[in-house]
Amino acid sequence: MGAPNWLLAAWRAGVTMLRVFWKLLRQLFHETAGALFGIFAIYAGSASWKQIHRPGGEWIAAFAAAYAGMMAFFCIGSFRRARRVR
Repeated sequence: MGAPNWLLAAWRAGVTMLRVFWKLLRQLFHETAGALFGIFAIYAGSASWKQIHRPGGEWIAAFAAAYAGMMAFFCIGSFRRARRVR
């Protein structure tokens, strides 16, 4: 009579472990995506800064700045979503 109780306890422990592992993977995914978006934002900001100092590069600088802003927005959003993983 002890075997079914042991199997049920092992099953519940396994399900709980998988649930926690899935939460960890989702949070890690959002943090990794946020870090990559942050790197893209820094790179685009740097490119925008370089284009400002070149003659005729104002339009390219504006597009790079818009892209940097969009990537910064995604970066912040990804880190906020990582904190809300349940």
